[in-house]
Amino acid sequence: MRLSDLIEQYIKDLMAENGDSTEFGRNELAQYFNCVPSQINYVISTRFSPERGYYVESRRGGGGNIKIKRIDITKDRYIMHVVNSINNVITQQEADIIINNLLDYNIISKEIAKMMKVATNDKVLNLPIEYRDTVRTRIIKNMLVNIIN
Repeated sequence: MRLSDLIEQYIKDLMAENGDSTEFGRNELAQYFNCVPSQINYVISTRFSPERGYYVESRRGGGGNIKIKRIDITKDRYIMHVVNSINNVITQQEADIIINNLLDYNIISKEIAKMMKVATNDKVLNLPIEYRDTVRTRIIKNMLVNIIN
């Protein structure tokens, strides 16, 4: 596992122990993982964003305390939020991130995630580059809308 993955998992474990929220010092966490505080900032900004269902409050000074809380949202509302936040053109990597998030939040099953990844894969979408990402976007948006009850 990469350091970012380890930090993310550690924070998620803290949240699970504390009822979907946690508070910690940025510097203390950086010391624990023997990294610079900016690495902690990177993980928080990329893995714990509102789009991923988190509220982050950061306080400066005193080691930089950070409070993270998981936002309680319904499945359908989350899916519509994802659909509305998808740009008109997404890459395979962006599609995989969206699908992994849906899987992590138990919005979709492993089987559905696998089918979505196959359907939006560059190898399957054997199209000229200028069309491939647009077609992928249409596919993933339509799949998500059809998941809603």
